[in-house]
Amino acid sequence: MTATEPATIHNTSVLEHNYPQPPANVYAAFAQPARKRRWYAEGDHEIEEFEMDFRIGGNERHRYRFKPGHPIEGQEILNQAIYQVIVPEKRIVTASVMSLNGKPILAAQVTFEFLPNGSGTDLICTSQGAFFDWPQGPAMIEAGWRALLDRVGQELASQSA
Repeated sequence: MTATEPATIHNTSVLEHNYPQPPANVYAAFAQPARKRRWYAEGDHEIEEFEMDFRIGGNERHRYRFKPGHPIEGQEILNQAIYQVIVPEKRIVTASVMSLNGKPILAAQVTFEFLPNGSGTDLICTSQGAFFDWPQGPAMIEAGWRALLDRVGQELASQSA
């Protein structure tokens, strides 16, 4: 390792997304396990485990392997989070660790704020992370959260239909 290649990279991303539904509806997409599984866990991977105990001190565990054709197909990702703060319809804060094939690659705190905006909601997602030996991590996690927040919108639209 050289001075230009730190083993740990610290990064903060702040993403904002507007949804036409009120905060109670948007919050529910984060608080209800079946709904969160649809937008958060399902995708271009095979889910091996998804558990969610939505309460302060409760755990969330999401383990999956990427499908064939993905750049890291077959490799295991494990996300483990603990709910630190829950203020219904206002705020959710988690502390989490992401591992690749059993090796921790990210420790993060993620805060979701649900702000009323007329009849809709402005969601602010702040992800603060320490990335371990993963220089592409900050850009990949930010892109991942952008895609996931779009999926929240799809989940909300499907509930309105």
